[in-house]
Amino acid sequence: MGGYTGRGGCDEHIFVVDSLDMSRIIFGSIIGIMVKLELDIAADSRYPFDRKRVKAALVKTLEEQDITKGAVKISLSVVGERKIRELENKYFKEDKVTDVLSFPLEEGQEMPDDFDGLNLGDIVICYPQAKRQAIQWNRIVDEEIEFLACHGLLHLLGIHHD
Repeated sequence: MGGYTGRGGCDEHIFVVDSLDMSRIIFGSIIGIMVKLELDIAADSRYPFDRKRVKAALVKTLEEQDITKGAVKISLSVVGERKIRELENKYFKEDKVTDVLSFPLEEGQEMPDDFDGLNLGDIVICYPQAKRQAIQWNRIVDEEIEFLACHGLLHLLGIHHD
């Protein structure tokens, strides 16, 4: 991996409002700046990670990229090796396991009628690969999941590396 190497983590105020089981809304604020993140998370129970930590880091990343007003929608899936390999093969024609894939919302796709904001797309993280990388980099899995989610978000925003 190259490019973005910063770490998320939010020291600012984070308020979590529960809604549906698979969906939460976070409000992050820094000195009067407000971004509302609607984050849909799909993850099997055998892939445990700190969802609040990931959401806070995504809010911070949005704010660091000057997306500070309005609503933003992102979908995050945490999957196993078979699923990530299938996606990598289908969309990139490579038969391999990778750590994170990003799928920006393509032009022309319809927004849900009940959402008035910026729908960025989908981030898919491979939990087993993230776990291996966490061991390699001597950090906890939650830190690696957080990093990969932020890395995927930067790709959704059009920020790429070599």
